[in-house]
Amino acid sequence: MNELISRIQKKEAVVGVIGLDYIGLSTAIKIANSDFTVIGIDMDSCKVEMINEGKNYINDIDNEDFKQTVMNKEFSATVDFSNINMCDVVLICISTPIDEYLKPDIEEIIKTAEKILKFRKRPSLIILESTVYPGTTEEIIKPILEKDGSLPGKDLFLAFSPERVDKKYKKNNIPKIIGGCTEECNQVCSVFYNSVLSSGVHTVSLPRIAEMEKLLENIFKLVNIGLINEMTVIANKMNIDIWEVIDASKTKLDAFMPFYPGPGLSEICIPIDPFYLSWKAKKFNSQTTLIEVANQTNKQMPGYIVNKIGAILTNNKKNIINAKIVILGVAYKKDVRDYRKSPTLKIHQLLMELKADVILVDPYIKKFNGLDGNTYNTTEVSDTIFKESDLVVIITDHSLFNESQILNNANLIYDTKNFIKQYSSKIIKL
Repeated sequence: MNELISRIQKKEAVVGVIGLDYIGLSTAIKIANSDFTVIGIDMDSCKVEMINEGKNYINDIDNEDFKQTVMNKEFSATVDFSNINMCDVVLICISTPIDEYLKPDIEEIIKTAEKILKFRKRPSLIILESTVYPGTTEEIIKPILEKDGSLPGKDLFLAFSPERVDKKYKKNNIPKIIGGCTEECNQVCSVFYNSVLSSGVHTVSLPRIAEMEKLLENIFKLVNIGLINEMTVIANKMNIDIWEVIDASKTKLDAFMPFYPGPGLSEICIPIDPFYLSWKAKKFNSQTTLIEVANQTNKQMPGYIVNKIGAILTNNKKNIINAKIVILGVAYKKDVRDYRKSPTLKIHQLLMELKADVILVDPYIKKFNGLDGNTYNTTEVSDTIFKESDLVVIITDHSLFNESQILNNANLIYDTKNFIKQYSSKIIKL
């Protein structure tokens, strides 16, 4: 253990990051910029090739910083899992989806653990960052890695540490939660993250505590977004501005945390992660009623938005059939390129079924795959498309959208994100 800690503290340890999607790639760059040599492993050869050519595919990472990190050979990528044998620290950052029946799919986690068992260096620190149900690290990962006779806390240091990325706070300003299988596992894991982050760590007694903590974060969001979306629908019927209600509630600093309504969930993980707990809870004959009700409320929002679009057009003596509707934003949230789980996809599908003439605008996304399986192109923003539209619908509040340009040129605006702060009779708020 002491030798491994020494290598980490001296920045001589080689770090492997398995899974190079949004979280994995961001994490790998952060670690490489902390003076560690990082090897990224991903089965997608296209991603690996782009990385090794210094081409960044995640817009939250500075392009020049990314290119320099690769050029300095601080970070490289491969599809070859045997490179794990060079790594003192291995982070698992692969996606953990749910199937159509809301059952967690951890098959890739299991396959990854088996490959680590085959190639891992001894001693080494293995950290699972992928979101999973409580018990995964101890009940699934640990038995696999023990097959070669390794003992946690001796020559195997195993921990769960949930990824924590937030646009509002930089990654190195967010305390890292660590749940190791033993006190020694926590100790080694703490040394590693303290070598990367300036924010420190918060250790918990068991991996399943850390696993539950991550789920609680996202369940908290899911339930509160569901609440505010339900309140929004009611307030709308009463001709009450929910945004003004929220601003007033925010003055009660000790008893209110603001959540905001929207056309759907503006997060990738919130529609997925809570069901890891729902699935596990059933094994204990427990129900997760709030999760299921909140999820249903949030899932109904795209349909609600489309119904509202139809009503707005009708009130302005226009028919939704062939109406020219400009949708601002394909991405699932502000200033990202990712459109997975974006409410725009469902809204677009419903409007197309109603025979509307839909124009999509997103400065970060040039084309996207619709829910009908077809590929659609987005349009560049311009004064003309606003002037020629029957209705402009703001779905994603990208910073690159110009409030004045929209307000000055659009004939009618449905703002689902409270993006336009100025008062105008041509604006209808969610």
